[in-house]
Amino acid sequence: MPRAKSNKERKIFVLDTSVILYAHNSIMNFAEHDVVIPITVLEELDQFKKGNDTKNFEAREFIRILDNLSKDNMIHNWTPLNGKTKGNFRVLMNPDNTLNANEIFGEEKNDHKILNAALYLKQTEKGRKVILVSKDINLRLKAKSLDIFAEDYETGKIKNIDELENTGKFIIDDIAPEIINDFYEHRTMDAKKIFGRKKVKSNGYYILKSEKNSVLAYFSAEENTMERVDKQLFYNIKPKNAEQTFAMHAILNPRVKLVTIQGVAGTGKTLLALAGALEQRRDFKQVYLARPIVPLSNKDIGYLPGDIKSKLNPYMEPLWDNLKFIQNQFKETDKEYQKITELVNQEKLVIQPLAYIRGRSLSNIFFIVDEAQNLTPHEVKTIITRAGENTKIIFTGDVYQIDTPYLDSQSNGLSYLIDRVKDHPLYAHIKLEKGERSELANLANELL
Repeated sequence: MPRAKSNKERKIFVLDTSVILYAHNSIMNFAEHDVVIPITVLEELDQFKKGNDTKNFEAREFIRILDNLSKDNMIHNWTPLNGKTKGNFRVLMNPDNTLNANEIFGEEKNDHKILNAALYLKQTEKGRKVILVSKDINLRLKAKSLDIFAEDYETGKIKNIDELENTGKFIIDDIAPEIINDFYEHRTMDAKKIFGRKKVKSNGYYILKSEKNSVLAYFSAEENTMERVDKQLFYNIKPKNAEQTFAMHAILNPRVKLVTIQGVAGTGKTLLALAGALEQRRDFKQVYLARPIVPLSNKDIGYLPGDIKSKLNPYMEPLWDNLKFIQNQFKETDKEYQKITELVNQEKLVIQPLAYIRGRSLSNIFFIVDEAQNLTPHEVKTIITRAGENTKIIFTGDVYQIDTPYLDSQSNGLSYLIDRVKDHPLYAHIKLEKGERSELANLANELL
C-alpha cells in the first residue's frame, strides 16, 4: 500500500469562483490534497444561483455539495471530503493580512479578497504548498506577482491539442491503381483489401492515392467496407474541396447521429451544415440552428436599446446570413426559395440563441450548434443528453477562436467532445482546412 501523505506533504488548493462555475464538482478532484473556498467565492455564487443558464446550475449544485459535505460541522473548520483518498475542505472568512492585495493593487475588489485568502494561508500554513486555482488568466498572473503559486483547473482539459488535428481525415499513398479503378466501378469494397487486419477508425474519411489517380472514401465500421465519396449538390451548395465533401457526407449519413466540424472562419462549417439540414428536412420534425450568446452572461446586453429580440438579432445575424446565402442561390419565383421562407414562417426551421433552446426535448430534431467552442464541456454534455429518437446533432466551431474568458483551446466543450467520443460508431469528425469565402478572406487568415 502507498504511504499516506503527511499533513505538510498535502497541498492546499484555493478555488476561485470561475473554477466552480466551470465544474460544480471540482472540489472533489484534488486527490488527497486539501481545498479552501474563500467566503468571497460563496458570496459571488449567491449572485449566480438564480437562472436557467449552465452557470446557474453549476452554482446551485456546488452549494448543495457543500451543504451535504458539511452536515453538522462548521464550514470554517477543516471538514473531510467524501472518500478515504480525499483530503479536507474549509471555507475561509475574510482574513486580516499584513500583506493586503487591495492595497497593493490600489483597488478593493473580489479578486483581491481571494488573493488575500491565499496570502493568509501561505503565512499561517507553514511548510505547506498553497496553490490558487483559477480559470481567470489575469487573476493567476496577479497571484504570481505576489509570489503565490497559481494554475488553471486541469480536469477535463485536452492534454495534447495537436492530436485533434489528426482525427477525421487520413491520406494513404501508394494504393494500387487497380484498387482505385475498382472503386470507381463498384463504389464499395471490402476494407481488408486496403487495411488488411489493421484496426481502422470508425467513420474515418480517406484520400486514397496511386501514381495515376485518387479517390475519396469513407470507412463503415458497421459493414467493414470502404465506400466511395462523391461531391454532390445540395440546395445548390456544392463542396469545393475534399474536406467539405467529407463533412457533407457525415452530415447526410443517417447512421451517424453526432458530427463535429472544426475549422477557421470562412471554411464553410455552418453553410454546409445548414444545406445538409435543408436537404433532409423531410426526415425531421424541425431544424434548429443555435449558437451561444457569449455577452448574455454579462450585464452589458441590458444597456443595449430595444427589446430582447432586437438585442439578440446582431448575434444571430451570421446564421441568417448563411440561410440567405443558400436562398439566394435561387430566384424568388423558384420553389426552393419559397420553401425556405415557408420553413421559417411555419417554424420548421428555427434560428435562436442556444439559451432559448436548452432544456427543450430534442426528439426528431436536426440540431446545429454553431460556435460550439464557446461552450463548456458540461454544456455540450447537457445538449447531447437531451437527444431523443431520430435526432441528429452537428457541432461546428473553431477550437482556437474562443470568445469566453474562462475557456481555452484545451478546455472548451468542442475540444472535449472531439477528444472523448472519437472512434465511436455514432460519431464522425472532420476538420475543414481551406477557406472558401474569398481570396481576400484567405489572405487575412494566412498572413494577418
